[in-house]
Amino acid sequence: MQTDHIKISKFLSLILRHKPETIGIALDAQGWADVEELLVKAAENGRTIERRTLDEVVRTNDKKRFVISKDGRRIRAAQGHSLDLDLRFEQQAPPALLYHGTAERNIDAILARGLNKMARHHVHLSADRDTAHKVGIRYGKPVILLVDTAKMARQGFVFYLSANGVWLTDHVPAEYLAVEQ
Repeated sequence: MQTDHIKISKFLSLILRHKPETIGIALDAQGWADVEELLVKAAENGRTIERRTLDEVVRTNDKKRFVISKDGRRIRAAQGHSLDLDLRFEQQAPPALLYHGTAERNIDAILARGLNKMARHHVHLSADRDTAHKVGIRYGKPVILLVDTAKMARQGFVFYLSANGVWLTDHVPAEYLAVEQ
């Protein structure tokens, strides 16, 4: 992805996941923003983005972080919000095993308390090891955790699958975790 696309993606993540007020917009209850208002307010705040560039950033983002509505008039982040929103995810049965990438320095705390959503709506899990590794390496020496989601599901834990393929749940107790060897 081009450097300017990366900058735009980071800007959109800030606005659509965490701080829409930074440029003076509001998200609706499901996290949607009006595309035209977003572009106007971004420009008013020194960040000019052409509509075709926005569409290209959404289409080419390697993590599929953003979704444009079918009518093309609204945009939202796929998941990862710290805002109080109802993203209307549908409950889904997870695969038997999912992965979570983290930094080595976090392992002791995670194995003591499990995975917590912290400031986000959900704990994020990956369907493949490579994605979890990429997440973990962003924070330091990566460690991959194996999550026994089959056992969690049998015991009543709820899972959702976001539009960009990230598995979500409220909490993963330590008893369902194992460090990949």
